[in-house]
Amino acid sequence: MLTIAYVGFGVSAREYHIPYVENDPRIKIKYVYRREEDIAQNAPYEPFYPEIQFTTNFETLLQDPDLDLIVVSAPDAFHVPYARQILEAGKHALIEKPFAPTAAQAREIFTLAREKGLVCMPNQNRRFDADFLALKEVIASGKIGDIVRLESHYDYYRENGWYDYFGTLYNLGVHTTDQIISLLGIPDQVRYDVRSIHHPGKADDYYDLEFFYGNSKASVNTSMCVLIDYPRFTLHGTKGSFTLPPVIHNSGKKKNIGRHVINQSPAPQDRWGSLVYKNKAGQTIKEKIPVDCAHYEKIYDNLIDAIENGAEKCIKDQEVIKVLEILETATNVAKSHAK
Repeated sequence: MLTIAYVGFGVSAREYHIPYVENDPRIKIKYVYRREEDIAQNAPYEPFYPEIQFTTNFETLLQDPDLDLIVVSAPDAFHVPYARQILEAGKHALIEKPFAPTAAQAREIFTLAREKGLVCMPNQNRRFDADFLALKEVIASGKIGDIVRLESHYDYYRENGWYDYFGTLYNLGVHTTDQIISLLGIPDQVRYDVRSIHHPGKADDYYDLEFFYGNSKASVNTSMCVLIDYPRFTLHGTKGSFTLPPVIHNSGKKKNIGRHVINQSPAPQDRWGSLVYKNKAGQTIKEKIPVDCAHYEKIYDNLIDAIENGAEKCIKDQEVIKVLEILETATNVAKSHAK
């Protein structure tokens, strides 16, 4: 059994981690650590988790010989310091995105993990989003032929942008960029169109990142100036095309005090994808592609296999480093608009 602890008790831990492992017989959640100054923010949720020990002493986690894995779900600035302490203490680590501020720091952490013989990986859980899994199934089916163009959109309409500081790429683009890298690999070339629309030179609230793979191109797009529905994914191939409806933003959903329960029902039909392709007889075929639910537990399935059996990590070090290199470059492009 894998005994784990969480650092942080915000939305990420409560909605994207704990509900996906709390009933897994292979896993025991022993602790949640949160700083004294952070308790008040999420204190109403704590009574709903009586089986977990809450602590304000980080050393308790590091010194517990029964603890195998520590999951860091704290603010971005703490990711690298916590990862280093966890690995030095001989524990495996799962770190929320972004894994590190820079590719150089990521390399240092991965080197330390290898030296210690430990597993350390970012929680790029959106590789297991329901819509992304549906997209992967369509590609794997071969019905659209060779990929010509793939667009990934995650848009909002916010009159003052999302942030008034740099952070959109590292908090949202990190996921959509990672999805493309996981799907198509390291690109031959990357082009950057990154702008500061609402806060020139102070924020990254628009980006169009283009990834080239031979004759194929994929792009990651986010804008805060989109007031109509835009497909989440648009895919064109040599034999057909596929689209998926726009994402329903979790940020707009009301948070209810209590123990979070995940929805494992398939998506309603109005959220299904539309596939049009030519079959071998030259006929035009139209299909609706069902969208299931997210499977964020897959991250933990892989962690258990990697820790207990030495299996390869599903999120490879070189992929993480490439994503961070792209984010660094893109952020610098946005900053250049101040000049």
